[in-house]
Amino acid sequence: MRNSLLFVVFLLLFASCSEYQKLLKSDDTELQYEAALNYYQEGDYTRAARLFEGLIGRFRGTERAEMSHYIYADCLFENGDYLNAGYYFDLFTQNYPTSDLVEDAQFMTAYSSYKMSPNPRLDQTDTYNAIDGFQLFINLYPNSERAEEAADLMQEMRDKLAYKAYLNCRLYYEMGTYMGNNYQSAVITARNTLEDFPDTKYSEELAFLILDSKYIQAMKSVEERQQERLRETVDEYYAFINQYPESQYMNEAHNIFEEASSMLN
Repeated sequence: MRNSLLFVVFLLLFASCSEYQKLLKSDDTELQYEAALNYYQEGDYTRAARLFEGLIGRFRGTERAEMSHYIYADCLFENGDYLNAGYYFDLFTQNYPTSDLVEDAQFMTAYSSYKMSPNPRLDQTDTYNAIDGFQLFINLYPNSERAEEAADLMQEMRDKLAYKAYLNCRLYYEMGTYMGNNYQSAVITARNTLEDFPDTKYSEELAFLILDSKYIQAMKSVEERQQERLRETVDEYYAFINQYPESQYMNEAHNIFEEASSMLN
């Protein structure tokens, strides 16, 4: 019984594949278009994509070319091919700037980059592309129903970049004096991060990391530079407590201040 059912399923699949192959080779564009729409509506994005890919050129100059192009891009997106989806959504905005679908295509161009945005420890080119894409969408369609969503997604991407920068700061700090003065690199990277992402949730920790790095540099400094670096540490302490008067690092910061102050001439 089980073997009989499997045989019937195999025959149905074979017949379906055979019918689909005939569709791909058919000269009947109307038949192909209707079949492609059906596949798309049924969620068979792979088959729909192959048909629409060929129909784009065959319908060139008609309204159906526009629709075929958009649905083809959407099929690529639904199949997880975000790189090509983003390319074809972007191409759609260029080829059909007056289309009713151009706003959605503009959003999906950015959203495709968003979907490709990787782990914060990896290269963030797609993250930057997503931010630029969402910002462009907001500039072009400030009153769009998706403008708020675009802003939220853009902030999510900025948070990811801030986290990557934060990880770099921590790395320099933890490397210490290994193969050079990494504390100074930690200070520079932390300052740049706070300048680029002033609203990051890591701002307090980064500010303390700057203070602690300056203190460690002072303690490890040669005699000629130590007094100068101790004064810089004290100045950094006052800047820190003014900005974060209720900081979770207040005890550590106060200890640093006491030690640095006691060593000043």
